[in-house]
Amino acid sequence: MIHDMMPGTEEQFAKEMTAAYIGFDPTGDSLHIGSLVQIMILVHLQKAGHKPYALVGGATGMVGDPSGKSAERNLLDAETLNHNLACIQKQLEKFLDFNCGENSAQVVNNYDWFREFSFLDFIRNVGKHISVNYMMAKDSVKTRLETGMSFTEFSYQLVQGYDFYWLWKNKNCKVQLGGSDQWGNIVTGTELIRRKAGGEAFACTTPLIKKADGSKFGKTEDGNVWLDKEKTSVRDFYQYWLNASDEDAGNYIRIFTLKTQAEIEALEAEHKKDAEQKLLQKELAKDITIRVHSQADYDSLGLDNNIMFDRSIGQDELKNMPAEELIAAMQSYDNINASLNQEVPIIEFLTGATGNAIYQSNGEARRALDQNAVSINKEKVGTDYVISANDLLPGNVIIVSKGKKKHFLITAAS
Repeated sequence: MIHDMMPGTEEQFAKEMTAAYIGFDPTGDSLHIGSLVQIMILVHLQKAGHKPYALVGGATGMVGDPSGKSAERNLLDAETLNHNLACIQKQLEKFLDFNCGENSAQVVNNYDWFREFSFLDFIRNVGKHISVNYMMAKDSVKTRLETGMSFTEFSYQLVQGYDFYWLWKNKNCKVQLGGSDQWGNIVTGTELIRRKAGGEAFACTTPLIKKADGSKFGKTEDGNVWLDKEKTSVRDFYQYWLNASDEDAGNYIRIFTLKTQAEIEALEAEHKKDAEQKLLQKELAKDITIRVHSQADYDSLGLDNNIMFDRSIGQDELKNMPAEELIAAMQSYDNINASLNQEVPIIEFLTGATGNAIYQSNGEARRALDQNAVSINKEKVGTDYVISANDLLPGNVIIVSKGKKKHFLITAAS
């Protein structure tokens, strides 16, 4: 999980209980799984006996960080930022211990020390210590020079650098942690501490997580995978980890869980005996789902009786399953009520003729059917299929699968 660190960082951690911090972007009201890397770094920091600070950037959220960005980001008003800050702190409390004595975690908001800081005071007391040449040399600036960047974003590294200085001075915070794309901003902070106060501080970064196939980690066709279940359902969250390749799962389980090396290696050995059972992915998905959400949320997925993942359960088994058991096993999937009192061509059925719009247009439904991507009660169907009473399972329901990942329980009122 370590990408780079300044000389002396490891010695500082070995010497004494050390306060360290990571900054989190408050431009949304939920963190996503990309943020989990940094959260896990703070978890490990605290488990090792050090003190974690989570800085939620109420002030810097009004400016915008150019690191890794190709364009200026939208600025947020104070009311929106305050709402986002409250939501993010609630998520962080699921991972960090805020009541364990000397090394209790603490959330800080840089707006608290910037709101009374005038522009003239800032450029006089802070800006004079860091040269324009030094700031221009940073990759986050150089990559934007051709397309252009505002003074607002140009000044971001100085603002973030002052965060580190303030925490160093007021909280005895000696290390800043973050993703490798933050290295330039972090070392600006260590340089400011050195030049302004003659102090010593350290930097440590993590690698940016990439998927083995080169696609972006934490992204799906629907966008980010969020920690808020209102934005990414518990089932979709679980499914993301379950869909990981063997190579990715072996990487993720080392980063995002607290399992020991021996436990992971034993899991991998067992997984290799029958990789199709996806034991490694299931353990990964279960562990993260419980810690991000809860045991109850995980239990609600009904994975002990997961009829959609169990290949031994086909259409005949579904038709012989008690209605209560069938409906309970599907409770966390989207449930749609439909009116079914006659035979309905499959395309009409999928586009809402009976009240269940699974596809938005006839063309979209037809393409999915042509690509063999639609199943009724776990059986693939084509464009000439007709929905009828014969498709009803116990409890007057029909299971519609949209590809391998999205499943719907259609409750038919005859």
